[in-house]
Amino acid sequence: MTQEAPSRRTIVPGIAVTVAAGAVGYVVADHSDAAKSSSGRSGDHGRTSAAAGSSGSSGGSGGSGGSGGSGGSGSSDASGGSGAGGSGGKGAPLARVGDVPADGGLILDDAGIVLTRDAAGKVQGFSNVCTHQGCSVNAVSKGRIRCPCHGSAFDTRTGQPVAGPAKAPLPPVAVTVRGDEIFPA
Repeated sequence: MTQEAPSRRTIVPGIAVTVAAGAVGYVVADHSDAAKSSSGRSGDHGRTSAAAGSSGSSGGSGGSGGSGGSGGSGSSDASGGSGAGGSGGKGAPLARVGDVPADGGLILDDAGIVLTRDAAGKVQGFSNVCTHQGCSVNAVSKGRIRCPCHGSAFDTRTGQPVAGPAKAPLPPVAVTVRGDEIFPA
């Protein structure tokens, strides 16, 4: 008895079914309550989407693109804005300075950025992707940016790892403050 290779008539429909199932899975996951709550919440952990983070925002800065590590889609809208409205910046504002707690931070899921502000008011940006295994960080508290996957923590002033398995710092993301708004640099 010999085995024949599958015919093209078997393979092509199989590929089509696989692609269709993947597309349906993506749409369902993108519209699920879990996806909405992980990318659009704000509160104790200082987490929000770029659109919710400031009024008039129409997307992110392009950022690092996210990783999709902890339930997010990992996408980033690099279209930004036109800089209209007198901002003169490279796109829409990411947030208002007042949205970023002093000695704390604000996670912008859509932009892939963690904004931090020290007691003196200096605002900095870092990637929101943990350098250990690519999970998205989920909290900023007590001077630490925290990753939920394996317990890594990073200093809010430098992005350097201070706890957990991560060895490399969070990459800096250039931001600039104009008036009371924070823009991608």
